[in-house]
Amino acid sequence: APAGSSSPRPSEPSSLSCRHARFDMAAAMVWVPILEDGVFRFDVSEAARVAAGPSLSFAEPRRREVVLRDGAGRPAVVPECEVVGDDVHRVLIKLPSGTSFYGTGEASGPLERTGKRVFTWNTDAWGYGSGTTSLYQSHPWVLSILPDGKSLGVLADTTRRCEIDLRQESTIKFAALSAYPIITFGPFDTPAQVVASLSHAIGTVSMPSKWALGYHQCRFSYKSSERVLEVIRTFREKGIPCDVVWMDIDYMDGFRCFTFDNNRFADPKSMVDDLHSIGCKSIWMLDPGIKEEKGYFVYDGGSENDVWIKKADGSPFIGEVWPGDCVFPDFTSERIRTWWARLVRDFISNGVDGIWNDMNEPAMTTTTKTMPESNIHRGDADIGGVQNHSYYHNVYGMLMARSTYEGMVMYNTEKRPFVLTRAGFIGSQRYAATWTGDNLSNWEHLHMSLSMVLQLGLSGQPLSGPDIGGFAGNATPRLFGRWMGVGALFPFSRGHSEAGTVDHEPWSFGEECEEVCRLALLRRYRLLPHIYTLFYVSHKKGTPVAAPLFFADPQDTELRKIETTFLLGPLLVCASTLPDKGAHECAHKLPNGIWLPFDFGDSHPVS
Repeated sequence: APAGSSSPRPSEPSSLSCRHARFDMAAAMVWVPILEDGVFRFDVSEAARVAAGPSLSFAEPRRREVVLRDGAGRPAVVPECEVVGDDVHRVLIKLPSGTSFYGTGEASGPLERTGKRVFTWNTDAWGYGSGTTSLYQSHPWVLSILPDGKSLGVLADTTRRCEIDLRQESTIKFAALSAYPIITFGPFDTPAQVVASLSHAIGTVSMPSKWALGYHQCRFSYKSSERVLEVIRTFREKGIPCDVVWMDIDYMDGFRCFTFDNNRFADPKSMVDDLHSIGCKSIWMLDPGIKEEKGYFVYDGGSENDVWIKKADGSPFIGEVWPGDCVFPDFTSERIRTWWARLVRDFISNGVDGIWNDMNEPAMTTTTKTMPESNIHRGDADIGGVQNHSYYHNVYGMLMARSTYEGMVMYNTEKRPFVLTRAGFIGSQRYAATWTGDNLSNWEHLHMSLSMVLQLGLSGQPLSGPDIGGFAGNATPRLFGRWMGVGALFPFSRGHSEAGTVDHEPWSFGEECEEVCRLALLRRYRLLPHIYTLFYVSHKKGTPVAAPLFFADPQDTELRKIETTFLLGPLLVCASTLPDKGAHECAHKLPNGIWLPFDFGDSHPVS
């Protein structure tokens, strides 16, 4: 079936497995040059190219369709494809022995991805582990570093559940329903050139405001405006930098989006004015689940405007989230995105500085975890038209973030919007920052947070970071201090913790940890002009803000698996994720070149 068909997906991800695929019947894909020199589009056939649905990853989808005619050359690698079973398209790309793999977007586990398998299916993955195969976002993208240091990027341009299988040495395998284009970038001389070329397709990060690059303090939840102000005033009294405080769902009236609790947040505008007077911004959560309740203005307005996702029988789908029974806006329609954007515009008038989109995989609190794939989206023709949920599931969060972003622009065209989204798709950086989801407060998750931030940067999303200290569970002073030490140098720096855990503010773990956190954050603020400049370069050119160490010398194979050292432009950050050794006690391999210590005049777990 052509791309854009609504044929059902097999129920289990194993149905897409390439494990036993021998590609005996595979054929070379047909290709055309697109976008710029070194970029090629491959399809299973000429007919499939014509029938392919619109791209949701490309910032300008038409650019995927325009063929370059002059001086384009020939591709260095031609993928093979075979069609098996229920219209599953399996693609094989064989690269030279010794190739290293990266990318795959938001993925747990090691930085170098050989031996791993990922399924792109946005999933509420609380407490994920190093072997979890589907997290909150989908990036069907692999960055390959060839043995000679040159780099090749491969994008499977499909919104459907897609298997990325890297378990065979130097081999990339994709598997997804219906025909989908493969886009290759390179080989180019450096990985930075590949990521920049990818950005010419999927767009660059929206340029953040400088305040968004400061430290953010969050909690599930600060239960009253008095508590919010108390936390920020304590930051000021203790001389610990903090630019932003976050409001989780408990600020709402019964978890109803676009409302405020009349007792605990009776005058949000006054609270925001008080925060602004001491130099602090506020970010507020908005989920997609809208309480099904007559008399609630959002539900009534949405029902009148026919904005809800439908079941197969044409009635609104009802799923259970925090408020109870909820309906969900269908963000695949521009009309409905505009409806949501107007709600955001009016919400911003309360003094809101930024929006946090959560639970937008979309997630349910029931055992099914998300909505049925038989649900119907009435998508606009330019993004794929009317389709079932399996087609749009992976882009639902991105489209919600886009609508939220557009609502902030609608309120004030002179200010740069700030949106944070949990769910996303390759290209989401055009609208929102992201974080690595509901991690755990332990040393394994501290270690994974480095490779996850780097992996997202290699997949086009430079504005990311973990919940510093871990979301679930209680941090120890040593763990929290160590995490803040490196987390203060991540592109996005935010502490966040789950309800029922001990307080996770920097002063909550004793005087020594408080001093470590103060020095770590003062270090970030001394480097803020540099970090801001890196974001400007990323916004203009598409290069990562935080990059793996091998970016300094792609030909040095010994650098390719190093996970505790990374680059911020020309700055090299060395960290330790070992409980019994600080960074200054660990041996760190440095790339060739002259590296001078950056002396901050402080003693700190990061050198």
